[in-house]
Amino acid sequence: MASFVLLLKEMEDEEKVIYKFGPNEKVMGRIELNKITREFAELDPIPDPNIATKFHFDRAAQKLSVCLIRENGFFPNRTTFES
Repeated sequence: MASFVLLLKEMEDEEKVIYKFGPNEKVMGRIELNKITREFAELDPIPDPNIATKFHFDRAAQKLSVCLIRENGFFPNRTTFES
């Protein structure tokens, strides 16, 4: 089974980055990564009870971890998790 999570950057500063995340641009939650503590927080869940927020949140966090570690803290305006 394939999975897809769209991430759209909402804001970024020295301490944190916030993205909207979800299966498409119409149905999105919000995730925050604290760059200093490397902790994730779900600011808003995906507002559709038929969509598994935890599934999408975990994959969004995985993609942001890649940006933080492998891409040396570069967070693009738009990115995806695909597998």
